Amino acid sequence: MRRQLRLLTALNLELAKLEGKQKATAMGLAGGLAVGAAALVLYAIGFAFAAAAAGLAEALPLWLSLLIVAGVILLVAGILGFLAMRFARKVSPPQPSQAIQEAEWTLKTLRGNG
Repeated sequence: MRRQLRLLTALNLELAKLEGKQKATAMGLAGGLAVGAAALVLYAIGFAFAAAAAGLAEALPLWLSLLIVAGVILLVAGILGFLAMRFARKVSPPQPSQAIQEAEWTLKTLRGNG
């Protein structure tokens, strides 16, 4: 019985390690792709803001049009930062859910047979 319990515990630990490694690999790949996409989006946004400032410069002095565009950028950044903080509070830590579930089933089975 003890040998089987040790074997089950070792298997549960191995399952947790494997599940964690799979999740970490997937998150790493997703993160890398997201960073590449974000870099391209940043360039596009920069060009869009430059175009907005150039358009405003047709009616206003150049310094004022650049100041307006910078103010809009800071306002949007503040709103996005606030939303990021709200969503970050809701995130649960990644857990090896399959391994935890398997361990719970094992404990139920052992308690039922004991």
